[in-house]
Amino acid sequence: MKKVITYGTFDLIHYGHIRLLERAKKLGDYLIVGVTSDDFDKARGKINVQQSITQRVEALLATGIPDKIILEEYEGQKIDDIKRYGVDIFTVGSDWKGTFDYLNEYCEVVYLDRTEGISSSEIRTEKQKVRLGIIGDDFHLIKKYSRECKYVNGLELAGLCTSRKELASEKIPDLDFITDNYNELLEKCDAVYIVSHPAEHYEYIKKALLEKKHVICETPVSLSGKQTSELFEIAEKNNCVLMEGIKTAYALAFERLNLLIKSGVIGDIVSVDATCTSLKAPRLYNEDGILQWGSLASWGAYAMLPIFDFLGTDIVETKIQTKLLEKDYDLFTKVSFVFPHSVASIKVGNGVKSEGELIISGTKGYIYVPAPWWKTDYFEVRYENLQENKRYFYQLEGEGIRNMLVSFLKTINGDKFTNISKEFSIIVSNIIEQFEEQKDIIIL
Repeated sequence: MKKVITYGTFDLIHYGHIRLLERAKKLGDYLIVGVTSDDFDKARGKINVQQSITQRVEALLATGIPDKIILEEYEGQKIDDIKRYGVDIFTVGSDWKGTFDYLNEYCEVVYLDRTEGISSSEIRTEKQKVRLGIIGDDFHLIKKYSRECKYVNGLELAGLCTSRKELASEKIPDLDFITDNYNELLEKCDAVYIVSHPAEHYEYIKKALLEKKHVICETPVSLSGKQTSELFEIAEKNNCVLMEGIKTAYALAFERLNLLIKSGVIGDIVSVDATCTSLKAPRLYNEDGILQWGSLASWGAYAMLPIFDFLGTDIVETKIQTKLLEKDYDLFTKVSFVFPHSVASIKVGNGVKSEGELIISGTKGYIYVPAPWWKTDYFEVRYENLQENKRYFYQLEGEGIRNMLVSFLKTINGDKFTNISKEFSIIVSNIIEQFEEQKDIIIL
């Protein structure tokens, strides 16, 4: 019996998939189909997959073509599978021609021509096409987002609204549409990404939501818990998505870290300590004359992300200590939290440098995430017995921005789950409001 094996994601299975599978089966007597797992897809940077592994396997079974379905879960597995199942022919689409020639050492390799004019990427793009506009003057951030948009099927960058049109044209020359009129931007888009100064977020978000535009906003959503609550109410009323843009929450390593902690690998969490600092020049305005964000506004939500993810939001006590450069700019801020059965702290600074690590302490062990932990692709689970320690590595694509944009798009198209909850956004705004009003804080 001649065995044939092929692999794929098989997302939104279509006629092209079926034709390829039928032709693969004709190469032999028994067809094995390897379906890439969700984790493996994410690890190799394939982030636009719409269906879960269960849905994709069920769709393949429904075709009646494969004789056996297996999961592809790690790099190099194809060689193991060929040996394990006694495969005679490996086949895949011709768009991969030459990529798998190394498998000729183990079996015959056949590249099949794909069906022209149809692909899962095209189906995903047509299904969820959203025009995204960006508003703000931080061209460093905007350039990153415009670049990452290109990797997300179905997301089209409509243009930019900025008070510095001429400078924007020079710094981001690949943008087709630049305006200084927010109303004009809203007319040309289905959703907006707000990267302006935090003091402007509330008005920009509210206007967009009232125009029934979806919104993703750089943290914080607003400088007031009451305002943030109001914005989420407007979003719900108008059937719009409002999402706080914290890219770390969508990094594969942080998602896996979250799952491990919730599975109890280090026992009950008793302490979470997060540090986020940068030695950027401590000044109120950057070289373009743009008002800069203070340390808590810049870093606060990132540092608080693991705390509220792992410990919840039942805070007993909050203490804030800060060192101000100017009234509206904190050089360094430390926030300490007391929960019913645990404690936590964050240290954030723009113009002050410390080790940017994350440490989660538990009753069985602890997790160490090295600097810069908010961009991590690696972390360690450590125990009293060093031989039990484990290291985890995950690929970080686009600093998490790419995955965040995909999540935003999926939410617009009906996905009810996001990595950042409404409750998280509100409590972050409450803490920033306490700081802004200098209520019960110690100024160093």
